[in-house]
Amino acid sequence: MFDIITNKDSNVKNDVLSGITVALALVPEAVAFAFVAGVEPMVGLYAAFFMGLITSAIGGRPGMISGATGAMAVVMVALVAQHGVQYLFAAVLVAGLLQILCGVFRLGKFIRLVPYPVMLGFVNGLAIVIFLAQLGQFKVIDAAGELTWMQGTMLYWMLGLVALTMAIIYLLPKLTTAVPASLVAIVTVTLLVHGLDLEARTVLDFVRDLLPAGQKENATLAGELPSFSVPMVPFTWETLMIVLPTSVILCLVGLIESLLTLSLIDEMTDTRGRGNKECVGQGVANTVNGFFGGMGGCAMIGQSMININSGGRGRLSGITAALVLLGFILFAAPLIEMIPLAALVGVMFVVVIATFEWASFRIIRGVNKEDAFVLFLVTAVTVAADLAIAVVVGVIVSALVFAWKHATHIAAKSRIDDDGWKVYHLEGPLFFGSVSHFRDLFDVANDPTDVVIDFEESRIWDSSGVDALDSLADKYEQNGKKLHIRHISKECRSLLRKADKFVEINVNEDPRYRVATDELG
Repeated sequence: MFDIITNKDSNVKNDVLSGITVALALVPEAVAFAFVAGVEPMVGLYAAFFMGLITSAIGGRPGMISGATGAMAVVMVALVAQHGVQYLFAAVLVAGLLQILCGVFRLGKFIRLVPYPVMLGFVNGLAIVIFLAQLGQFKVIDAAGELTWMQGTMLYWMLGLVALTMAIIYLLPKLTTAVPASLVAIVTVTLLVHGLDLEARTVLDFVRDLLPAGQKENATLAGELPSFSVPMVPFTWETLMIVLPTSVILCLVGLIESLLTLSLIDEMTDTRGRGNKECVGQGVANTVNGFFGGMGGCAMIGQSMININSGGRGRLSGITAALVLLGFILFAAPLIEMIPLAALVGVMFVVVIATFEWASFRIIRGVNKEDAFVLFLVTAVTVAADLAIAVVVGVIVSALVFAWKHATHIAAKSRIDDDGWKVYHLEGPLFFGSVSHFRDLFDVANDPTDVVIDFEESRIWDSSGVDALDSLADKYEQNGKKLHIRHISKECRSLLRKADKFVEINVNEDPRYRVATDELG
């Protein structure tokens, strides 16, 4: 339907034009998330600038856009309400340092352990969250000061302008790809609204709706350059204990969302980002935010998809978006304030359509019910709760499902060889989940004096498996019999505490197992 990839390669023109488009979409999100966190709009805009600039310059994923995000904003609410914005800056600073440490110790590699169904659920859940967030733009404040759904002419113009924006984005690439379709759509709808004086809400109207009654008339997105300032909090152990819990959560939420977005862009662009470098980039950006009055943030999947869809591939696209955003704040706030919300909603609806993994409906019919359950679970938790919680729940459930399924996959074929020894050819993994089935495979009482377990088609994966093998050796020894082990891995051989009881141990030298590597970290 909507082709998310308009071109594969990075070039200066595409990156600059795409960056301008992204900057336009960053403004309302940064303002909205600032109000979610309970801070002033400029705190969110400064965060969008620093996050976008620094992560684009030194992060591990060219083309990915970072800024103030809802996932992190909701974590900040309680701290701001109880202790004030200066404690938030301190918490963001500490979270940034923790993220840098995660990159230094190369923990970003573990994002590769996220199963594919969890990844699908993450993508679909975020698409739904982005869609639901846009529905708020179809509400207005009535005479009683309450938010109500648009009605009448205003609603019809809103729907029409959204549809026009989406149509331009869909049709223009069929004619030319010289300029990003999203940028053309935003400019066209803006000119149409103000040229014909149509009844349509603008970005400035959105900001006014979020402000208290006495501040609405003076609402503006104009600001000044952010200035360096150490967070004004007591430098004591008590302060650290106040901000540390929030900092740890911000660190984890930011890295999970950023690294999953990185993986998604990797797949879409057929390139490879560097997870550990992105951890450092995110950490430096959040640390700088703490010193310059920003609320911090992480990767933004919606804006990243706008960038990719508009042709942005290189670091210049994110740098341009950040600098243009700062330019709007300093010199051209009236221009950004006049953009109709319908144009931005239309762009985000296209992002929703392009982001949602429609193929997952076909995949569900072809995969097992456990993977389908995990996919739906992660999607539901992402929408109902939080991205980080959803991913953690998905990984845990996937691990439990994997353990349960493989617990019964261990089996053995037995035979009597020419020497009268009974040989058990073991098949399947030996780990905590399969230990019980492993024990049932052997007939210790009726086996001959010499018994062989051949691990050529099996592996011992954890200490539970090692302990099960040791216990089996004890049983054979108590019955006056000898247990022989063949083709066991070198790593497992070193773990066997009672190896001296085994008359024969043939070590298979070739297997070396690694959960993840640091080659591309």
